[in-house]
Amino acid sequence: MKTLMLIGKTSCGKTTLTQALNQEELQYKKTQTVEVIDGIIDTPGEYIENRSYYRALIVSSVESDVIALIQDCSEEANIFPPSFASIFAKPVIGIITKTDLCCDENKIKAAEEVLISSGVERIFKVSAFGKIGLENLKDYLID
Repeated sequence: MKTLMLIGKTSCGKTTLTQALNQEELQYKKTQTVEVIDGIIDTPGEYIENRSYYRALIVSSVESDVIALIQDCSEEANIFPPSFASIFAKPVIGIITKTDLCCDENKIKAAEEVLISSGVERIFKVSAFGKIGLENLKDYLID
């Protein structure tokens, strides 16, 4: 399985997604530093929220095979600069999280637009709690 690095705003669901992909019990845990858990690199939200930490993301990405930019579909703010994915020398995918909480299809479309603008190659729509889209993401990581 490919090593996956998750980048996204605080509370966008990176750690919960990590737990779901690793078939662990889903429980809230604030990520304080970069953590590597069974092939997934979970980064603190502060690293994308503060431009001065972009270098930490670039350095951490060296250990990954794929970078994932995470966008919570219930969040309207765009944290990713245009073409942000181009700073990485790896494939960059987008993951829309919390799709079970989005009753409005326009919010999911807005999340897609954020990720497309950031330069991702492919987008996955998932819900850790609803177990939606996780198999498609796992299949991608295995190929």
